[in-house]
Amino acid sequence: MTILRYIGRPVLTSVREMGRMLIFLLSSFGWLARPPLRPAQFVKQLHFIGYKSTFVVVLTAGFTGMVLALQGYYTLRKFGSEGLLGSAVALSMIRELGPVLAALMVTARAGSAMTAEIGIMRITEQIDALDTMAINPLQYLIAPKLVAGLIGVPLLVAIFDVVGIYGGYIVGVDLLGVNAGSYWNSIESAVEWKDVYGGILKSISFGLIVSWVCCFKGFYTRMSAEGLGTATTEAVVLSSVLILVWDYFLTSVLL
Repeated sequence: MTILRYIGRPVLTSVREMGRMLIFLLSSFGWLARPPLRPAQFVKQLHFIGYKSTFVVVLTAGFTGMVLALQGYYTLRKFGSEGLLGSAVALSMIRELGPVLAALMVTARAGSAMTAEIGIMRITEQIDALDTMAINPLQYLIAPKLVAGLIGVPLLVAIFDVVGIYGGYIVGVDLLGVNAGSYWNSIESAVEWKDVYGGILKSISFGLIVSWVCCFKGFYTRMSAEGLGTATTEAVVLSSVLILVWDYFLTSVLL
């Protein structure tokens, strides 16, 4: 019985937490259909999650594309296939690296900030004050962040893909001497709508994961400074792990 209790307690705790997260998500989306809509809050959160994350996403995309081109060139050269460098860079960026790395960057920059912001509001009883003023916290705080994540992350992934492919062009064509026509032609012939569709689907789901997990951890922060730090750490780690795990399952389904 002791062994069963030792195993069962964390399992029941995890199941309870997952159910709590699901109710939190469904309740937040349920409040989207109720007035007032507060469009200013949606624009503010989209600016915070999307626009303010653009620099770090562009920087990461540029160097990721350049590294891909550099490594891919020396691998393809062994088989005399340097002309396929463009397709190798583009498919890697669109299918996997674009959605995953962009989502991880958003988690590190915006996700942690969202958790800390909501957590501080919980500790300082600002969320309780919203309840007192008959303003639902899920509608006012959480729903705009969820929608902004669903819209902002796919746009950032699109920017990531374009910048990464151009970064690969700079290294492959300007630095290593690959023919520019071969680079773009291989991209045109290799990339299909299925690849683009898969990247879009991944980016939407990753945006939901980041905003959902980070908002949940901040909303249920323990009432202490230590609890806020723990919630922020858990939000970033859990979001990153879920992104990688969900990426595997989506890839296995879409291939």
